[in-house]
Amino acid sequence: MKIHILTLFPEMFTPVTEASILGRAGEKGILDINLIQIRDFSNDKHNKADDTPFGGGVGMVMLADPIFGALRSIGPEEEVKKKKILYMSPRGKMLDQKTIESLAAEKEMVILCGHYEGVDQRVLDYWDMEEVSIGDYILTGGELPAMVLIDAVSRFIPGVLGTQESATDESIYSGLLECDQYTKPREYAGMTVPEVLFNGNHKLIHLWQYENALTLTRDRRPDLLEKWLREEKKLTKDEKKILDKIMSGEQLP
Repeated sequence: MKIHILTLFPEMFTPVTEASILGRAGEKGILDINLIQIRDFSNDKHNKADDTPFGGGVGMVMLADPIFGALRSIGPEEEVKKKKILYMSPRGKMLDQKTIESLAAEKEMVILCGHYEGVDQRVLDYWDMEEVSIGDYILTGGELPAMVLIDAVSRFIPGVLGTQESATDESIYSGLLECDQYTKPREYAGMTVPEVLFNGNHKLIHLWQYENALTLTRDRRPDLLEKWLREEKKLTKDEKKILDKIMSGEQLP
């Protein structure tokens, strides 16, 4: 996937996109990140990219012209408009699993990172941008939300992770919070790992993990559990028994 990122601060991205899993995906040619400095397309001698808002108010608004220039640098305008163009915005649609999986199927997308009080609305209207939010809070700019989106989407691109199961088996993607995890040593600071994880019985291990995940989701994210319960699923007799136990209100041992 090729991702064009329009930003005033391209230097913020390289520590993320060139490291760890994303960095390896870039080296393999699975991800191609194109960082575009919006200021490079300013007609102002000081590379100005913002101005005061019409109607008054505090803060500055990003100018349309430099953003138009940055978008046109990607390719012919009619071709750019055919691509998925996103604007990271707190007023946008909340990023969720469905959106992430849909974006992962794209071959190319463009992400605009706003700053200050936002961008001239004509940018969004002309380029038919889709506004996306990562939560009901305000950050200093769209760079961090863009990184979150890229990281989440990349995990669903074939070849980025070791196995595709790694992308779908974890935490919220299963519908439940992830169960507790342990590694060596078996005892640390007077605390021991649950014995069931050492017995080699995969069925019992699965049931323990299932019960643990159910209990954690019930206690920490009842909204997720409610959604999970509404979905049609095939449970074994043992899984159904554990679900009934959890829903009766028993606490995690």
